Amino acid sequence: MKTKKEHKEHKDHKEEIDEQGQTDVSSSDEDEDVNKAVSAQNAELKEELARKEKEAIDNYDKYLRAVADLDNYKKRAIREKADIIKYGKEDVIKDILPFVDSLDRASEHVDSSDVQTFKEGIKLIQEQLLSCLKKHGVEKIDSIGLDFDPNFHEAMMQVESEEHAENKVVNEVQKGYLLNGRLLRPSKVCICKKINEENNVCE
Repeated sequence: MKTKKEHKEHKDHKEEIDEQGQTDVSSSDEDEDVNKAVSAQNAELKEELARKEKEAIDNYDKYLRAVADLDNYKKRAIREKADIIKYGKEDVIKDILPFVDSLDRASEHVDSSDVQTFKEGIKLIQEQLLSCLKKHGVEKIDSIGLDFDPNFHEAMMQVESEEHAENKVVNEVQKGYLLNGRLLRPSKVCICKKINEENNVCE
């Protein structure tokens, strides 16, 4: 027969075994929960990685298309620039050709027409040509009777004149022109040098 002491020790040992079993079960449940959480996190990371890889591929495709578009744009710009250089004056030339035709016709009839009629025809053609040039932004520079302006006039000589004030433009040797407000060619002019009245009195 077991003594009371032995019976008590057996009971305590049994309780210890039961507690150990409960502890092991609890630990096993916690490990399983941790494993599930890790698996779920891994699955999310894989999905995110797959999305990023797809995004990287899409961005690379966009980059390749952008490079190709830029290359095509450069080639097109070079062609357009070459065409502008080669054919940029086409509109101006088309507008001037009718005046060449008019001069041809005037030359053909110069013998059969009087001088005055011929001069009037040339004057008309000149006015039409100036009108055509104005259409393209070309304008004459007014000079005669105005103050000499080095920004628009080129002095060829000085002449004495009682009819004009000092430094006024007396006449033009060659007309000057502006292109859209910018100097295309200065007017070559003669400017007034006032006569010294004291010297004239002495004489």
